[in-house]
Amino acid sequence: MAERVAVRKTYKLFIGGKFPRSESGRSYPVQSSNVALASRKDARDAVVAARAAVKGWSSATAYNRGQILYRVAEMLEGRREQFVALGVPGDEVDTAVDRWVWYAGWADKLAQVYGGANPVAGPYFNLSAPEPTGVVAVVAPAGPALLGLVGVIAPAIVSGNTVVVAASPSAPLAAVTLAEVLATSDLPGGVVNILTGALAETVPTLAGHLDVNAIDLAGVADPAFATDLEVRAAENLKRVLRPVPADHDWSADPGVTRMTALLETKTVWHPKGV
Repeated sequence: MAERVAVRKTYKLFIGGKFPRSESGRSYPVQSSNVALASRKDARDAVVAARAAVKGWSSATAYNRGQILYRVAEMLEGRREQFVALGVPGDEVDTAVDRWVWYAGWADKLAQVYGGANPVAGPYFNLSAPEPTGVVAVVAPAGPALLGLVGVIAPAIVSGNTVVVAASPSAPLAAVTLAEVLATSDLPGGVVNILTGALAETVPTLAGHLDVNAIDLAGVADPAFATDLEVRAAENLKRVLRPVPADHDWSADPGVTRMTALLETKTVWHPKGV
């Protein structure tokens, strides 16, 4: 009896809650697997999917968003050994699970901590409330493959933003496997979209796209490339989060900076006694 030949897995993109191949039909090999090589068209399709998801995700209750992020943590823990088999250290997977839980806990607290009533000189109520920015493009850090990815996705979506993520070209398997987790975690399609392949092909398209409201350059290592992306982002005044240092410790307390950097503040005036 002939020895069985193992089936090589082909990892696809994650756009709008589905797993399409790149419209270009291209792929590249990573760790004995084929990974889709996203094109500029794929990047534009991902932005369309992210924009379509903004209304539903941002209007969901903060409690509901927290429940869904907690569900992601549950599903990720259930796939722990799968990530370990891909080369992600077990401790990193555990920390990534805990990080999802931590951000889930912030979902219904952001408005309380960063909103409130403002004192004004007049017979008015003046109330400020945080709101999501909208569609956020994210360049994932090359490492740690899973924890770095969670560290840029979770703070963006917890407040109601949707994201288009350009995964690290050298370590994409954690990203596309996380997409499988998200697809089974009650997260609405389009809230998170993941592109794999060359950053030079997809990220400039995202930086210059007029329907993208902010861009997180966390994983951009080349200063000249980062500068070019900031120039492109300036065309529609995108918010820009600059690259993080190569030695950034993603396992440390993340704080609230990444969440608050992707929030807008709406202020409402209302006359008293009405």
